[in-house]
Amino acid sequence: MLDEAVDFIKMYYMENNLPVDQLEERLKEVEKDIRKSGQYTHTSDELAFGARVAWRNSNRCIGRLFWQTLQVKDQRSILDEETIYEKLLEHIEFATNEGKIRPTISIFEPQKVRIWNHQLIRYAGYEQEDGTVIGDSDSLAFTKECIKLGWHGNGGQFDILPLVIQVENRKPRFFDIPKEYIKEVPLRHPEFDWFTDLHLKWYAVPIISSMKLEVGGITYGAAPFNGWYMGTEIGARNLADDYRYNMLPIIGESMGLDTSSNANLWRDRALVELNIAVLYSFKEDGVSIVDHHTAAQQFKRFEANEASANRDVTGNWTWLIPPLSPATTHIFHRPYDNTKNLPGYSHQKRPY
Repeated sequence: MLDEAVDFIKMYYMENNLPVDQLEERLKEVEKDIRKSGQYTHTSDELAFGARVAWRNSNRCIGRLFWQTLQVKDQRSILDEETIYEKLLEHIEFATNEGKIRPTISIFEPQKVRIWNHQLIRYAGYEQEDGTVIGDSDSLAFTKECIKLGWHGNGGQFDILPLVIQVENRKPRFFDIPKEYIKEVPLRHPEFDWFTDLHLKWYAVPIISSMKLEVGGITYGAAPFNGWYMGTEIGARNLADDYRYNMLPIIGESMGLDTSSNANLWRDRALVELNIAVLYSFKEDGVSIVDHHTAAQQFKRFEANEASANRDVTGNWTWLIPPLSPATTHIFHRPYDNTKNLPGYSHQKRPY
């Protein structure tokens, strides 16, 4: 911990052009705390800087150009479930911002708070007796856990799951999210009137809550964060993957395409129209979203900015390339070093 703490504190002082004498004093303070108790406490400014740099270091994220705009909510020392729930609702409301989405992170007491949800807003998945699924297949395990805790869903395609909060070793508790906090976008197509008959929609803000934030040797197990959606996350994955909502066959048939042959590229045509519908609907409703071509151009600017700052850009190529027409972006045609730098966000073992 001491080595990571020293590296981080030096980075914080150097990148913010803070006085060297203050750095030396802070390093002594941190070392004293670690040697005495095995821990130290970040200042709010250090924590905010660490969270933003963690976004800058996120190898899987194409949207890193905006890392400095991350709004950091320091929610440490809150150890009762009701107040944590209130702070999560505040995060949802602040980040949603009536559709003008603000990149936001809420950071809770390290090691003592866990949020069981993968995302704060997520649709439930219900397995039927014949093995089919109503709703989101990716949520099956978590939905079952919520039901064990006493939650009752409506059994629909787009039921919002509750927030499940655990503090220390206490029993986890679930809290429903009031409807007024959840902005959803009904999907329609600019040309196909029949598209509205599919009754598709998606929530406006992806707030990842299952990852841990690592800053200077300290791990924050509850640090939900969000940006805004890239259209393909919804249109080429969530609604298109055959193990999720699997909408491509239905859309292909509705378009009058022959879905019996791979050679006519019916899936590709259906996929493009689904992504057009997602982008069109979000923009019509005034909800922030970015198409994958613009996102790639923004990432290129991020790479140029980092080069100007004499920092190497790391990245996971398989995640950076968009799932739709990746070869049309510069990212597809170059390699990336997938070395993990700290501060950073990383996956952690599920609490259930």
